[in-house]
Amino acid sequence: MEQDKKKKKIGFNIIKSDPTDGHGGYGVGALSLDNISPVFVDVTEGEAFVDIGAMHARSVVEKGIKFLPSKEEVPNGKPFWLVWVTIDRKPEGPYYAGVTACEMTVDREIRRGYKSLPEHVNKMDKSLKRHIMVEHMDDASKGILVNFLKNHNADMWKNSNQELKAGLGEA
Repeated sequence: MEQDKKKKKIGFNIIKSDPTDGHGGYGVGALSLDNISPVFVDVTEGEAFVDIGAMHARSVVEKGIKFLPSKEEVPNGKPFWLVWVTIDRKPEGPYYAGVTACEMTVDREIRRGYKSLPEHVNKMDKSLKRHIMVEHMDDASKGILVNFLKNHNADMWKNSNQELKAGLGEA
């Protein structure tokens, strides 16, 4: 029973009140990482999950893997999408405001993987700035992500912009 309490599922980062609200001082206009969560889409397993460790490239998927800059160097890599999901609030309630996807492959057997670190950093930044960049994902992965976002919070999905829904084939 006590062990069940310890095994809490990690969900999305919670929206906090804006620390720069009401004053025009230091930090106004700075982007906050409080409202962004890294969601992995495991293409092979057909599932998606949040792993906060990805904020510092220390997710379950990334641990113990040396990443190489060329996809060709990891020919048997298992495909993943790292999706940066930013949550914001509008009068109707919270919604998925920024959603950007980055490609990644991992071959556990040889402890090598492929990812473009500059792409991952840029996509995180774009998500924080409320951009939607999911059109390059394959249809199966888009479906996995849609199901995950809807199941996480149907109201946040409903409140999300048409751009996101169209980008994921749900318009």
